[in-house]
Amino acid sequence: MSHGPLPDRDDATDVAAGKGLAAAVDRGLAICNSIIIVFAAIALVAACAILSYSVLSRALFKAANYWQDEAAVFLLVGATFMTAAYVQQHRGHIGIEAFVGLLSPLANRIRLWLVDLATLLFCGFFTWKSWTLAHEAYVDGQVSNSMWSPPLAIPYVLMAIGMSLLCIQILVQLALPFTGAQRR
Repeated sequence: MSHGPLPDRDDATDVAAGKGLAAAVDRGLAICNSIIIVFAAIALVAACAILSYSVLSRALFKAANYWQDEAAVFLLVGATFMTAAYVQQHRGHIGIEAFVGLLSPLANRIRLWLVDLATLLFCGFFTWKSWTLAHEAYVDGQVSNSMWSPPLAIPYVLMAIGMSLLCIQILVQLALPFTGAQRR
């Protein structure tokens, strides 16, 4: 149980202040993430509306709903992956804080940097595979197996863009301690 801010999250919710490439990219990502959050919220509301319509039309009118589930899934995939960089920027991903209180502030900064490095390696691989899947789906003209048959490149591209933004965000967070930029 935690009471109050955790040591590794004290000032991590604001954009980096200062000059330099890392601080400028961090500020640019903050603007981009703010725009994405608005569209992700709209996508979530749209997915809820689509699924509600699907349930009501099927229950009341026995209407076929061959497109609703996939449309909602595509919206949810987009909202989930496109907002990953925003969540990382605010250090909102699930973390294990068992060692935070036991380590010194310097050790915690090193731990956080090493975790970010490991996360970047995993996310970099995931990003590469997402772009590979998107390219294959686009070139091969892959579509889903439903009657609606939307192109599978849509969710794969959303995954790839979201993971790319996440990797850039992690790279910026890894670089900030070395550039002298301070988080506000």
